[in-house]
Amino acid sequence: MIPEGAEASTVRIGHRELRRLRSSADHPDGRLPLVLIHGGGADNSAISWFHAFVDFGIDRQVLAFDLPGFGGSSDVAPVGGPVAMADLVAEAIRASGFDRVAVAGVSMGGDVALNLALRDRELCAGLILIAPGGLIPVLRNRLVQAAAKATACLPDLLLLPATALANRFVGQALRAMVHAPDRLPDEVVAEFVAEARAPRGGLGYLRYNQATLGWRAMTNDLLPQVQRITVPTLFFHGAEDRLVPLAGSREAARRMPDAELLVVPDCGHWAQLEAPVRFAAAANRFLHRLDT
Repeated sequence: MIPEGAEASTVRIGHRELRRLRSSADHPDGRLPLVLIHGGGADNSAISWFHAFVDFGIDRQVLAFDLPGFGGSSDVAPVGGPVAMADLVAEAIRASGFDRVAVAGVSMGGDVALNLALRDRELCAGLILIAPGGLIPVLRNRLVQAAAKATACLPDLLLLPATALANRFVGQALRAMVHAPDRLPDEVVAEFVAEARAPRGGLGYLRYNQATLGWRAMTNDLLPQVQRITVPTLFFHGAEDRLVPLAGSREAARRMPDAELLVVPDCGHWAQLEAPVRFAAAANRFLHRLDT
């Protein structure tokens, strides 16, 4: 799927070739480009950012990359955790001709965006984070944490068929992610189902989980470091999110020197898709602040 307002191409990073979506409209000079990072599971750039190329691409360049193991880059070997993903995204941005951008990330992509801001301050001018990962020290409790880690440690011979089986129950997955599934565009639902049921569906997210799950705690908890992120940051988090706790965004926004949190009522984990008009208004206001 290619969202309205986008054109698909590829960008080569070393031996990897990633699918890139890029806004198709002409753009005036002086506005920061916006780079979009999708989430995990059966996500890809066209799903998470279905509305973004129309909402933001009229007056600025918009880019999105399918990460290795996802979407149009599903045949590229996954790189693992959020640090490696962040470094790869930074390379892809520069290979696309940009050296200063705003970065938006949802869920796993928010984890990647946070790492990019920490690791490449010259590149990242601001952050938009939708229910970002990387902001919890432990899953619900230590027992759940250990069980998740034990599952992630299973050999691929067992884990890949189990993942494929779980991905067949895509309807339940959608209901867990969103507060009101009927708000999702039909094209998004169809693409999500296709991604979940693809032969390598979920492989990139599996490798991410293997990299971030520890036996007693998460290895990607960035709360102790977020105060080092000084660029303007907008958190956009659904009040009914059952996947990523709102508490992480709330605490990170409190610790960061220039952060704002918008809690979106009647929205779950995909707040940018469940409340697209509100998201576009908030994000455009934030981006125009960065432009000045």
